[in-house]
Amino acid sequence: MFLCTSRNEKKVKYLFWLQLVIVLICILIGARIGGVGLGVLGGVGLAVLTFGFQVPPTAPPIDVMLMIVAVITAAGALHAAGGMDYLVTLAEKVLRKNPERITFMAPIITYLFTFFAGTGHVAYALLPVISEVAQESKVRPERPLSVAVIASQQAITASPISAATVALLALLSPYDITLLQILAVTIPATFIGIMVSALVIRKKGKELEDDPEYQRRLEKGLEPIRKERENSKMTRNAKLSVGLFMFGAVLIVILGSFPELRPTFIVDGEAEQLSMAYAIQIIMLTVAAIIIIFCKADVEKLVSGTVFRAGIVAVVAIFGIAWMGDTFFQANMETIQAAVQDWVVAVPWIFAFALFLMSILLNSQAATVRALMPLGLSLGISPLYLIAMFPAVNGYFFIPNYGPIIAAISFDRTGTTKIGKYVFNHSFMLPGLITSVCSIVLGFLFVALF
Repeated sequence: MFLCTSRNEKKVKYLFWLQLVIVLICILIGARIGGVGLGVLGGVGLAVLTFGFQVPPTAPPIDVMLMIVAVITAAGALHAAGGMDYLVTLAEKVLRKNPERITFMAPIITYLFTFFAGTGHVAYALLPVISEVAQESKVRPERPLSVAVIASQQAITASPISAATVALLALLSPYDITLLQILAVTIPATFIGIMVSALVIRKKGKELEDDPEYQRRLEKGLEPIRKERENSKMTRNAKLSVGLFMFGAVLIVILGSFPELRPTFIVDGEAEQLSMAYAIQIIMLTVAAIIIIFCKADVEKLVSGTVFRAGIVAVVAIFGIAWMGDTFFQANMETIQAAVQDWVVAVPWIFAFALFLMSILLNSQAATVRALMPLGLSLGISPLYLIAMFPAVNGYFFIPNYGPIIAAISFDRTGTTKIGKYVFNHSFMLPGLITSVCSIVLGFLFVALF
């Protein structure tokens, strides 16, 4: 009997490690392919688990996917109506009026853009402006560019309409956690973390005038490329689209923070309140429709724009990777709980390392939330602690293959923003680590206070 039990335990562990290897291989290959490759490789892993190991698949994350689709549709309409260009124009004026403070102003602006848009990809439009203003002001562009990119990532976990926050809210709603509780922790924690990072790196590296690479490029005839926006006239429709989109975001925060404002229905004889998942979908689809109708947004431009395409890629990634991860964790929950439950419950912040590492592999905050946060809940970690650790999902600056990182390096024509000889000693490592550590520590502090 003892031998039989021992053999069964060994078989279970063997199957667990074999399945884990398959899951990690799919994640690594998908991350290497990039784009929708992450999602479709998740489908491959799910196929192996289901057909090869006879593991029953869990339900796909439909609610999260539909919420993201609704949000990116509204953001795409904002982009198509010219609202994003209007915001960039305002941002450029602010940067040019405060060139000496660009290391602090640049991350603040990218943070606000991401906060209201719900996607870090809006940073693409700001990076060339940041690089240009820094060069004109004789400020080493590496400083504002690196922290601005990190700010665009951290703001995802503070945005009420980002895919990651939406995913976390959907998971924590059954525990009576409101959107206001999440934002009350993540907004101050991430923003202060960004400012601490900007303070630390404000003197990083040689001054621009003393940088040998910059001097070498000057000798070759380097000149700043200035895109004039002062003469571009923004239409009334572009301004109106910004107001409508922000109104939708504010309305979501209000309904998520005060559940009593959401309607209640009688379903099968029982009172049932409108869920935040449905509320977000309804509001953002309505906002998209109003922008299209009243702001004359081109629907063809909407679906072909960078914001909408980036959002759809995130949906596919979550579809495949999150479904595969959820299936794997649920099938092996007993093995995982037996191995780490006591350890994680005793020292819950250790779970932040798991979130950080998974985000490096997945290159998506939302996919990381959907893949690992359910495991944290099943291990008995307090939902409030999970909120404190939420900024840990921003670890994909660690390997410099993220779109805005590559874009920032390309836009810095002085050559100060770069990937080092050993790959990991790149310009974004220090501000990324400082911000992540500060945000998580502050997260736990704010959870204790609030």
